[in-house]
Formats: sequence, structure tokens, C-alpha cells
Amino acid sequence: MIEAIPLQSRDYWFKVIEMLQQNWALVDEAAHGVTVSFVSDSSGVFDELKFTSAAEAEQALRLNGFRRYAEDPQAASFLRCPEPPFTARPHPNGPIYSSGRFWKNA
Repeated sequence: MIEAIPLQSRDYWFKVIEMLQQNWALVDEAAHGVTVSFVSDSSGVFDELKFTSAAEAEQALRLNGFRRYAEDPQAASFLRCPEPPFTARPHPNGPIYSSGRFWKNA
């Protein structure tokens, strides 16, 4: 049985990768600050990054081309957020954000 990952946030962030493919991010409180979990369109969690605060995470998401779904009314007309249950599913290219390959630091 595939174990669900208990993400609490539903404040979705998204980045359009190519036609019909988005990467999603959810920011959850954690003991150390916050964890940003990266989720595919099919609800698979494929990577994560840790930050000391939600403000730091949001700044980093914006720097890396992510937009807050709730702040983009047009997005709802063509994008559907991934739904729980969220499960661990590796990305075909590995941990693309935490490896630094596709992530810029401020």
C-alpha cells in the first residue's frame, strides 16, 4: 500500500513547466520553520526544501518562477490543483529543486 504524505496546506503555488505540465508547491509549518513540498499534477510529492520562515519560502518560490494560485484568478480557468492524498513519487529527473539544478538562491 502506498503511504499518504500528510501535507496540511492548500495554499497552492504553481509553475508552468510546459504545455499541460505544472509543478506545484505547498508550504507547511515544521519544527525547524517551514517545508516546501513539490507536487506533480498527479499528486506525487517529488522533492522538498526547508526554510526558516514562510516569508523566506515565499520569496524563494517567487524568485524561481512560482506564482500563488490564489493570487492569479486567470489560473483557475485553465489549471486544476492536485488533490490529496499526496504520495511520494520520484521525479524522472531526480530531486530537481533540492539538488540545485533548477533552483536559484537569493
